[in-house]
Amino acid sequence: MCHVIVTCRSMLWTLLSIVVAFAELIAFMSADWLIGKAKPSSSEDVDNRTGGSQEPYHPTLGIYGRCTRISHMQLSRRDTLCGPYAENFSEIASGFWQATAIFLAVGIMILCAVAFVSVFTMCVQSIMKKSIFNVCGLLQGIAGLFLILGLILYPAGWGCQKAISYCGHYASAYKLGDCSLGWAFYTAIGGTVLTFICAVFSAQAEIATSSDKVQEEIEEGKNLICLL
Repeated sequence: MCHVIVTCRSMLWTLLSIVVAFAELIAFMSADWLIGKAKPSSSEDVDNRTGGSQEPYHPTLGIYGRCTRISHMQLSRRDTLCGPYAENFSEIASGFWQATAIFLAVGIMILCAVAFVSVFTMCVQSIMKKSIFNVCGLLQGIAGLFLILGLILYPAGWGCQKAISYCGHYASAYKLGDCSLGWAFYTAIGGTVLTFICAVFSAQAEIATSSDKVQEEIEEGKNLICLL
């Protein structure tokens, strides 16, 4: 018989697991890992309303994507174009970034799988006689290690030609040059920290769903158990 068990700790763990998976996925897909040095506006970049030049813009570069500004000469305006610069895996700018992409992709896939499974922990608390919370917590810890490896390797690729074209000739491994870090990199770091928090908190979710109070309500024949 399926018992639906909902506790504050288990629900919080489930929500955090989903948030972490989405945060890491969005960061990985974003082109805002590096914010390039300012590109000066050309003589054609004139604001029609004020007659003055528009402010310089900052192109951005991700692991496999980028955002840059394109011009519409006939309309005297500029649009930002974002998309992948690499058509396939081998065209990613640096071998270090290729390794980063692999490690992050593996970690994110594990996190997404855990996030999917976490939704069903209200009905299924064990698998093959093992606590599903403990299994998911172990997987989140493994995913966190993959994410750390990816984030450590990523700055080693700042010396590639693609990064130098955005960050200037002073850019090199672990040196940003004229670039600054974008929100995607910080989101990936924050998501990694939360991944380990989720891994630890999974033990609390397991304790909450197997507490004596839950067992008492099961013995009373209740199928829906909600504990705050």
